[in-house]
Amino acid sequence: MSSSSLIPLTSTFTSLPSTNTNRAIKTRTNQTHGFRVSCNHAPDNQNDKKLILPEAQKLLLPNVDRRNLLVGLGGLYTATNLTSKPLALAAPITAPDITSICKDASAGIGNQDKALRSRKCCPPSLGKTIKNFVFPTDKKVRMRWPAHAGTKEQVDKYRAAIQAMRDLPDDHPHSFVSQAKIHCAYCNGGYTQVDSGFADKEIQIHNSWLFFPFHRWYLYFYERILGKLIKDPDFALPFWKWDEPAGMPIPEMFVPETIDGKPNPLYDVYRSADHIKDGIVDLDYREINGKLDKDIPYKQQVLCNLSTVYRDLVRNGGDTLSFFGGVYVAGNDPVKNGAESVGSVEAGSHTAVHRWVGDSKNPNGEDMGNFYSAGYDPAFYIHHSNVDRMWKLWKDLRLPGHVDPTEPDWLDASYVFYDENEDLVRVYNRDSVSLDKLKYNYIENSKEVFPWRNSRPAKRNKNLQTATTTEVKKVDQIKFPVKLDKILKVGVKRPAVNRSAEEKVKANEVLVIKGIRYDSEKFVKFDVFVNDKLKDGVFTTPCDPEYAGGFAQIPHGGMKNMFMGSSARFGLTELLEDTNTDGDEYATVTLVPRTGCDDLTVGKIEIILVPVAAV
Repeated sequence: MSSSSLIPLTSTFTSLPSTNTNRAIKTRTNQTHGFRVSCNHAPDNQNDKKLILPEAQKLLLPNVDRRNLLVGLGGLYTATNLTSKPLALAAPITAPDITSICKDASAGIGNQDKALRSRKCCPPSLGKTIKNFVFPTDKKVRMRWPAHAGTKEQVDKYRAAIQAMRDLPDDHPHSFVSQAKIHCAYCNGGYTQVDSGFADKEIQIHNSWLFFPFHRWYLYFYERILGKLIKDPDFALPFWKWDEPAGMPIPEMFVPETIDGKPNPLYDVYRSADHIKDGIVDLDYREINGKLDKDIPYKQQVLCNLSTVYRDLVRNGGDTLSFFGGVYVAGNDPVKNGAESVGSVEAGSHTAVHRWVGDSKNPNGEDMGNFYSAGYDPAFYIHHSNVDRMWKLWKDLRLPGHVDPTEPDWLDASYVFYDENEDLVRVYNRDSVSLDKLKYNYIENSKEVFPWRNSRPAKRNKNLQTATTTEVKKVDQIKFPVKLDKILKVGVKRPAVNRSAEEKVKANEVLVIKGIRYDSEKFVKFDVFVNDKLKDGVFTTPCDPEYAGGFAQIPHGGMKNMFMGSSARFGLTELLEDTNTDGDEYATVTLVPRTGCDDLTVGKIEIILVPVAAV
């Protein structure tokens, strides 16, 4: 399929039918809520220190020293918003020799005494030196296939490969246990930034721009190891195609405990039996105080799932930073308080599937519900295969702003893996951007290849709206940080109103919630609604335009007192059009705590214009 076939034209979107009459969520402060839950640097010479600004900003700022810009600018135009010449911010995150500098995982594992999986996540050492990555010379491209539509041959090969991996001794670098531990070590405090001179700072590949490339490399080697084990050079992973209706249930091959009287290698005992039995994944995980909200009917759940994918890839992923997550460089704490942000897919469908599959009744949400244990469930790898595909689809849309990061600190960030030959290999983000060079791709074989493309929420019927009668405080009238132990509704001034179509192409209007401080040992979730002006008796769902998205976190890394900080970004350009509020000077932002928010605080709420790069 050509990339051009993915381009969604705003004027030709077919919206889903409104679901206002369905029982779901009421976005009013006096009502019960049922919302969703859930290093090769460029030369540092004088020319390189000058920041070449996009055309849209040349009237605002002259070319300035990039480090002065980092210090002196905030709010509307920050360094990470500028799309131009790569920025030399600091130094890239560099994984150390993973076999010699590694410690037991502890971060994000609240109940360590009752942990169901090992916290000893360090890989085995074979006494080998680290090699630099070389692109494969395979003659054929490995074609990953949709797990719900695999042939008998594909399924049998996949089962055989996983079984072969399970049969290896645990201390073999290719064993099922060793591969599972990779995620634990990189996500729950196994490595520090010692190679960059910051031995006291942990490496964390979530909640930042490292999320997509790290997981791409993880699956790249995992796939090739499986192929080597069954002597199939063309072996390809399946992917859980939860972005189309037929693929939304967990694939059937993962469900039975036994196959022909033998243990099913794809089965995992630590899955939520209730959720798996329900049949369809909730990509906008609606958890209320630890319990899944099951009030949405099956057909509406499908529609809401499609809207979630659309929101992740289009509305909330409208620029590089919003899609990938915030800048994370050497010397930073994992998700430095109030600075970095989590990417749209990572915060959305990715986290929802983790929580839906994992068993919240387990001490730490094992397996998929905690990053230290997620790799022990074979479903983790097919889930992340589809998350990796989201990166490809996002780029294939070829929309303004849909471009990979170009900063050297992203391009030169690196990790170390065992390859299929049991050699230690250092890989870089810069080498992860081309699937053609990596010799794999994805099969798209559905009649409705991308149904989410037509899932922009329907424009709100003005007859269902009413003027706001309740006094809403402005952000400058509220003392931040604010504890989110109850619904928070604030008025936020917009940088511009009624922008022209040309202006909207050049810059996205984005809601930014900064300084989100939360307990990293809990699953936390809150939802965000904007300009809810609905009459009494009208309810909103994740399918509806007022829903901006949610902030959700699986337990993982920790800082002092096990609290972490982050930020979240939500695209408003389409939302304001679809809620008939593009002319309003202030946007009414409603934050609804869902679960784990008793100690969660928010440091700042603002709306900014983010310039976007042309593709």
